[in-house]
Amino acid sequence: MPSAEQTLSPFQKFDPQHLHHYSPDEEDDDDKMSPRPGIATRASDIQASEPLLDDTPERGRTETNYEGTREVDARSRRRHQMRSRSPSDAAAELATKKKYLLAGVFLVLSLVSFVVQTETAVYIQSTLGWKKPYLMLRYLTHGSWVVIWPVQFLVLKLRKPQQPIRTFYNAHIHHIKTTCRMIMVGTVHLTASQHKLNPLPMMFRRIVFITCALTIAGSTWYVAVNMTTPSDLTAIYNCSAFFAYVFSIFLLKERVRTDKVFSVIVACIGVLIVAYGDSGDVEKGKEVEAANRTLGNLVIGVGSVMYGFYEVLYKKAACPPEGVSPMRSVIFSNTIASSLGITTLLVLWIPIPIFHMMGWETFELPRSDAAWLMGISVFANAVFSGSFLSLISLTSPVLSSVAALLTIFLVALTDWMWTGKPLSATALLGGLVISSAFFLLAWSTWREMKEEEQRSVRKKDDDDDQVYSDTDSEEAVGV
Repeated sequence: MPSAEQTLSPFQKFDPQHLHHYSPDEEDDDDKMSPRPGIATRASDIQASEPLLDDTPERGRTETNYEGTREVDARSRRRHQMRSRSPSDAAAELATKKKYLLAGVFLVLSLVSFVVQTETAVYIQSTLGWKKPYLMLRYLTHGSWVVIWPVQFLVLKLRKPQQPIRTFYNAHIHHIKTTCRMIMVGTVHLTASQHKLNPLPMMFRRIVFITCALTIAGSTWYVAVNMTTPSDLTAIYNCSAFFAYVFSIFLLKERVRTDKVFSVIVACIGVLIVAYGDSGDVEKGKEVEAANRTLGNLVIGVGSVMYGFYEVLYKKAACPPEGVSPMRSVIFSNTIASSLGITTLLVLWIPIPIFHMMGWETFELPRSDAAWLMGISVFANAVFSGSFLSLISLTSPVLSSVAALLTIFLVALTDWMWTGKPLSATALLGGLVISSAFFLLAWSTWREMKEEEQRSVRKKDDDDDQVYSDTDSEEAVGV
């Protein structure tokens, strides 16, 4: 039985793609869909593509006639057919389907949980009278993200009840650190030296940076809410999808696609229709000075830009590179969400006593009905945030941002079913426009991902064809 090294041609023995690099997916049960990059897999694939009965002349004989050329061509065709049905292609297709399925699940979870959070928060403030916007909407809701990782750990442990808790914990931490190293070096295949890197200082700085971007984006809403009209506030803040696409072009090197630009613009038009369609009735009796309204619009404009930047920054700085399994992306996204929650709890309590002493927001904990409804709202926000960050990691910031605009229409539908107040024509029209923009963008994103997958397959086939053509040339001349 020839060894793996003996089955490789002289040209393949020293090809870097045949050298084994350490990949943490080899130790991950959830990532077994991806092919192993080791020598054994490469050698077995090459050996499996060889014909079982070799009718070629003896190795030492040189045959360059027509029959020899035709025989080489036949072997090349058989090799191409074997590659087209290779397990790696099937695994890649399975991973893509799993990625789409998980993205769909997290999209539904994010939409439903956001509606629950919004309705409970509005009821707590308007009906129960507990109006503490910073404490409720900024500190407690974002701080609740800290529970995401423990819940995830418990769910994963329940899937492996026979494994000791300490062993499982060490393996889980190793899994997270390995993903951090992937982000640090920008590749899924780690060498032995890269596996020894300490990624924690780098990830700590990135998490603090992401938290700052999210805090600035959220704080502008509280500053501008009493300076401008509700319509301006809604319309400007929800145009963050446009800025997410702009930042994606510069930071994520996304190509400018006409269908994507059109989808984002249509989504923003839908937001404007919803925001200004019924603004007359809502804003009667509320006079906003021109100077304050302009300043408020500028402040919320900064928030819209920063929220788009936050989404793209998270994708670039805290998401695993392309090629990891979908489950690895989800597990790490939930870990980052908990890290953002810890940072919020440790730092953003500082303004609470300052607001209390200045009289801007008196500190008071919720009681009775407000307390348990606040618990539901906080839990719903944790579900939304974990699902939203996972959706960004699995797809793109632009698609996730436009998907979040669907909540405007869903909240309006929920209000109609809850209060009995029918939807206005403009709210219905704006919701349909936003929904159409989302489905158009989803189709464009799916088509773009398929094109990228086809380009990767063609590049792989071209590289393999070059290797096989070199080998067949040697065999044709009797090397």
